[in-house]
Amino acid sequence: MESLSLKSAMLMGKDEVYVASMPLRATKGPPQLLMSAAYSLNFWDFQHFMVIIKPDSPSPHSQVLVFDFQPKDPEDIYVALAALNGRAVRGTVRVRKLKKLPRNKCWLVGYSEADTVEITREFNKKWETNLKIGLHDCRDYTNGLVRQLTGEKNVLKRLRNLAS
Repeated sequence: MESLSLKSAMLMGKDEVYVASMPLRATKGPPQLLMSAAYSLNFWDFQHFMVIIKPDSPSPHSQVLVFDFQPKDPEDIYVALAALNGRAVRGTVRVRKLKKLPRNKCWLVGYSEADTVEITREFNKKWETNLKIGLHDCRDYTNGLVRQLTGEKNVLKRLRNLAS
């Protein structure tokens, strides 16, 4: 029992850092159904990844924050075709609030003692927003931000190994 309270005391003041995935967004109809099916079948390369920060705050009103990088208009078929053909498309870094953590495909990857929101703001300011699938996309964003927050390199490789 003593080790549990010691562990809790050691983690106080540290924000939790998570990685989550969701289906890639696509135009409505068959493309969207295809992306949802690929996600359901756990095809790793057809998932959108994001970083979630759960602040270490005693306040019941503290919000969980989600940070991700995606095409400016992910549901535009022309943007999707350009991206799939290896061309760079305009991307955007998004920040959203959640009331609670997702239940599925959400992994605790570490803790950050520093001001995670400020570190993320600085990271986002410097992030190049031309998105190129496989070279500069949500995976690179997730790996880079997790490294800034926790020091872990290539977190998605570790998570992929856990999932398989």
